[in-house]
Amino acid sequence: MSTYGFPKAEHITLKRDIEAIFAAGTHSTAAFPLRAVWHSTEWDGHSPRVKVMVSVSKRKFKHAVDRNRAKRQMREAYRLSKHILTDAQDIPHDKALHVAFIWTSDTEQPTSLIMQKMQTLLRRIGEKQQQRH
Repeated sequence: MSTYGFPKAEHITLKRDIEAIFAAGTHSTAAFPLRAVWHSTEWDGHSPRVKVMVSVSKRKFKHAVDRNRAKRQMREAYRLSKHILTDAQDIPHDKALHVAFIWTSDTEQPTSLIMQKMQTLLRRIGEKQQQRH
């Protein structure tokens, strides 16, 4: 049974983890207005198997209030849909995933669309992980 929380432990906070996501050898997929970039790493057995970060560029939204709303929408969509990825058997037992969700649209989008696209991205990530292993 999955919980719908999004605790601090599931957030990517370390600079080295963020750099590893965007380094060579990572994978990405897009579902407008979102893009997901992920990196598979060794799982230590203690931390969550999936860690996430959300990003909205200042080039897309000049005002902080608009960027914060977009990030809030992405976090909420992930929080309610993360069971698609975490409950599935797509991730090998010795691996963990670090995922970055990036906003690609120049305009605000309805929350219902963000929810649909987040579910699409999570399914794609799971399928691609399953194909790799």
